[in-house]
Amino acid sequence: RNEMRNHWLHILNLRVVILMGLLSFSLPAYAKTPRTRQHQMKKRILLARDIEYEIQFGREIAAHIIGRYGLYYDKELTRYVNLIGRSISRAANRPEIRFTVGILDTDCINAYAAPGGFIFVTRGVIESIDDEAQLAGVIAHEIIHITQRHILRELNISTRPELSTVCVLTQIIGGTGDPARIAITKMVDETITILFDRGYHRDDEMEADTLGVILASSAGYDPSGLARYLGKIEKLSEAKVSSYKRLYPPIEERIRYISKAMKQEGLSAENSGYIIGEKRFSEYTH
Repeated sequence: RNEMRNHWLHILNLRVVILMGLLSFSLPAYAKTPRTRQHQMKKRILLARDIEYEIQFGREIAAHIIGRYGLYYDKELTRYVNLIGRSISRAANRPEIRFTVGILDTDCINAYAAPGGFIFVTRGVIESIDDEAQLAGVIAHEIIHITQRHILRELNISTRPELSTVCVLTQIIGGTGDPARIAITKMVDETITILFDRGYHRDDEMEADTLGVILASSAGYDPSGLARYLGKIEKLSEAKVSSYKRLYPPIEERIRYISKAMKQEGLSAENSGYIIGEKRFSEYTH
């Protein structure tokens, strides 16, 4: 228990170190003039700084999530869900982020994602899942929330024109004095409201479902895993799923969107080679 607690405290409190490789890539062939080289270097520095602050902000949100439920301390099970998360994240488009999965100590059904790679599934999710592909579908859904920066989009944090999709947190979190602290507190409060009370926008949830299915499939998992799990939790007791149903679009609608995405991408649960993982999942949870 102490080892697991120290592991998560280390993750949440560790000073973020962004790979210096972001700053040391060789310049492209067209970067011949000093002005162009200076522009490219400045862009890389800003990119690294924005990533650092995204992770820092996510660490703050992760601490609030853990504070609400507490962590479920099972070393082998935590290692297992992290192996799944890291396997899936290799197919995602955020190589600069190290994804980490924690288990929350509550039997309610839910999962959460914080910017910077922090993912949580509840003990209730673990206990109600039938196989590894279903769990992979849930985790992939949360990974998409992070890779698509849904929280930052919901907070109306704009992007720098010169950096395209890179989120702008540097100006806020990197600021000093009372205005910066007030802005950070407001961002944290709004994020907690989104995660626990209001939910994401419908389009963001549908994107997390459809892209999550494709992501899980890219990692070798049965693409029907998430849809199968959604069909199952609809039959669980209202006490366990009431908050889940309140925060997400209707389950029937989500299953339809997932089925449509699978058809468009040519994915099928019957295709050979997909990981179902019933036995492996049972070894860790029973």
